[in-house]
Amino acid sequence: MITFRHITLVAILGLSAWALWPPEADQSEAGKEAAASRVAAKYRIRMAPGVYMPGRRPQDVGEKLKGLQEVADAFHKLNPDTVIEFVDVPLSREYLVTQLMGEQAPDIININVEDVWQDVQKGWYIPLDTALESANPFVKSGQPGSRQWWDMFKYQAISRGKAAPDGKMYCITLDMIETGIFYNKNIFKKVGVEPPKDWPDFLRIQDKLQKAGFIPMLVDQGALADWGVDLMFDQFYREIRDVIDVKKDPKRDAYMKGYLDWDEIAFLYKKGFFRKEDPRWREVFRQLKDWRRYFVKDFGSVSTERSFITQTGAMYWSSSFTVNKLSRDPNLGFEWDVFYLPAIPKSFNKYANSYPMCVIGEAATQYSVTNSAINDTGDAATSEKLKRAVAFLQFMCLPENTDRVVNEIVALMPNVIGVKTHKELDRFLEILNRDYAMSKWMFTFDLRFNEIWSRMLFLYLQDGISEEEFIDWIDENVGLATDTVIRRKKLDLSRFEAAWQASAELRRSKEDLPDAARP
Repeated sequence: MITFRHITLVAILGLSAWALWPPEADQSEAGKEAAASRVAAKYRIRMAPGVYMPGRRPQDVGEKLKGLQEVADAFHKLNPDTVIEFVDVPLSREYLVTQLMGEQAPDIININVEDVWQDVQKGWYIPLDTALESANPFVKSGQPGSRQWWDMFKYQAISRGKAAPDGKMYCITLDMIETGIFYNKNIFKKVGVEPPKDWPDFLRIQDKLQKAGFIPMLVDQGALADWGVDLMFDQFYREIRDVIDVKKDPKRDAYMKGYLDWDEIAFLYKKGFFRKEDPRWREVFRQLKDWRRYFVKDFGSVSTERSFITQTGAMYWSSSFTVNKLSRDPNLGFEWDVFYLPAIPKSFNKYANSYPMCVIGEAATQYSVTNSAINDTGDAATSEKLKRAVAFLQFMCLPENTDRVVNEIVALMPNVIGVKTHKELDRFLEILNRDYAMSKWMFTFDLRFNEIWSRMLFLYLQDGISEEEFIDWIDENVGLATDTVIRRKKLDLSRFEAAWQASAELRRSKEDLPDAARP
């Protein structure tokens, strides 16, 4: 959900050194003693913390971050044989795969767990189930976490819903993020509009804003390829969710009911879904194309955030991270608020049914432990280094430590009981109560799939190719990705046949299924 600037390996090494030693200016006896203690530490846990990187100023507002460094220093005092080193790493998959293959990745890494799922069979990541199901050793008796570490997390369904397709848990979720439509209240008042009641109303509002001389909607190209597709997919496929959900998972269904993993998507593609013969699939992209008329002409090259701040754009689809910028900008010059995208009624589109738009953000900072954490013994069962890596994550989850880290910025909602959320983020707390998306297409297959998907969608939205050409491209892309994932993961799709046959009667009651899906 959050992207960061790629940096060189030289910069990475520099940041690591900076995190390891105190500033040269600290020549006090206490400073020298602390430096000596760090150098003497037996275990060094390298952590890529993502947005909470000490020394960073997110969005160039506020003071430089220091909360996580303070937590690491406190942990070192309790465990003198262990030091936490912070490193900033590229989030590109090519970099991570290279480092993971060589067991050179950071021991703890902030990564979307859907990316982890792609590689769980390779042994690159360490399951955390045993630790999560045991007491957090830093928690006092009777407090949340004293029975199970799991009990500390505020959003239980979301957190537990991050179990991988193999049923194991590879991450802890420290905080939450969500998207929303930021809108300029001054412009809305001037034009005489209010937040929309449904999708047709949403389009009417944008029409009025456009006629008044404003850019109605600001949205990044990447957000449309990711969030936009997932929202429209949920709107048009939710009606047949019981038909296409061929893999039931009670552990995940509490929050991710009907979520489609790559193996289900591969199976369903073979049954005629998500290809040009599937009318709902076409409708996902047609709706995005219809909405596109309210964006700036070349929306792929415009600074959306800047256009919103300078008041040339009336609405901005972004994440709660934008609150950090808006709430701390003394020169903003207008009032703003947030609403969520409205539902599409059946009267507007036959495949919709006024289902509330699902959420697509939820878990934000997701920390996974890599195979680098066991390089002292090569075995998770005997690794002392792994114990310390997990212990630091447990220590981070103490309410006072999570508060120190997460609430240093006004962007994300803490996922630990006892930690308050900034009031400026209250709107997003309401949004988090919605159902989760049925799919995350940009996290389903590989980089090649994503690149073709994004490039061709952009061309289609910019009138660079026709609908038929676009659908052909996407059909071929999903087909190639399906064949690749079946081959690489040695998927046995026959295990879904029983569930598929059991839905035969239900499928008879559904309109416009692909011919290959009819009983």
